[in-house]
Amino acid sequence: MAASHLIAAAAGAGAALVADRLRSTGVTRTATMAGSTLAAPTAAAWVTDFLNAAYYAKDRSVRHLDDLRLAFMIVTTYWDHQGTRRLGASDVLRFHQAFGTARFRGTGGKTGTLSYDALLQGGGKLLGDWFPDAAQDWERRGWGLAFPTVAAKQAHDPELRLDQAQLGPLTPPRRPEREQIWHTYPPVEVPGAAATAAAVLAVEHWPDYASELGRFTPLRAGGLDGQTFEIEVVGFPSPRTPVFTRGYVTVKDLVTADQPLALHEWVSKLRSGFSDRPDESSPVPDDAEVHAGFDLVCHEGHFMGDAKNRLVLYSLDGRTYLRAAGTWDPMTWHLAELYDRVGRWSQHAFWGMESPEQSMLHQIAAQAARHQVGEAGRDS
Repeated sequence: MAASHLIAAAAGAGAALVADRLRSTGVTRTATMAGSTLAAPTAAAWVTDFLNAAYYAKDRSVRHLDDLRLAFMIVTTYWDHQGTRRLGASDVLRFHQAFGTARFRGTGGKTGTLSYDALLQGGGKLLGDWFPDAAQDWERRGWGLAFPTVAAKQAHDPELRLDQAQLGPLTPPRRPEREQIWHTYPPVEVPGAAATAAAVLAVEHWPDYASELGRFTPLRAGGLDGQTFEIEVVGFPSPRTPVFTRGYVTVKDLVTADQPLALHEWVSKLRSGFSDRPDESSPVPDDAEVHAGFDLVCHEGHFMGDAKNRLVLYSLDGRTYLRAAGTWDPMTWHLAELYDRVGRWSQHAFWGMESPEQSMLHQIAAQAARHQVGEAGRDS
């Protein structure tokens, strides 16, 4: 996980000028959001290398998102077992003992890569014999972790990770509405309102909806309303070279069909914001039946600056959709340059404009469908 996502991303994108300006201007708050709460800078190289072995270094034809999620789970569970200290350089020795032989054999298709089975087996060596079964048991997974028992999961306090987070104040858009940037993304079809709502409300499983471009990890006890997520986002300044950065968002204004007046006001405000922007379509069609919606409000240091995103679940013509719509203030120069070079494509893909493997909304749909029919198969 990169020591400085801003400088690393700028260098990888050929933007040495941006890096020089960052060093000399005191832009530090966003720079501290490199990597995640799990790993110190001394662990950056080997953690990234481990995730590469599980996913990013593989040929596209043999990549499976379950492999990437499992690798994240192994790192996160190992971190949790260390007393929540940040991982360092010395921890690579334990990972080498557990996974080195399988990587040398190239179990993931080429030398240095890991297959799903090798990840399970190595996780068992690293964490205990209970891990392979627990990692595949929906009832023993949560918050990006695997647990030996359901009781251990129920006893887990997710706010231990919140204690490690650099959580600044909320920073919603502040400029006059006419000066803000409003953007909506294509709707993603989901299997049904009830199944999708259940998936979204199961906040402890949001890491299980991770795409190849990022994952959301809940940091608070309780449900979706008022929940704070740490977002780990992946950019690709060069092929097979993921650059990790993070940000924090908190859920505000959760509205459902059980609150018809609040839901109507939320939808009306959203539609009104897009009504004066002819170049952007409204995220909620006029004839849609809206089931739920909420805001994801950024915290200080978020890579989008002063911003918020919204997720809305609605049905239209017998089909159900999940859709994102964002609003943000014009970015400061250091965020704008990196967003143009690295972030814009990743953000659009994450919210549904590219392939399903890159979009969290598509992965929510896939997991909802998986549980709707009682299946636990691998991602295709």
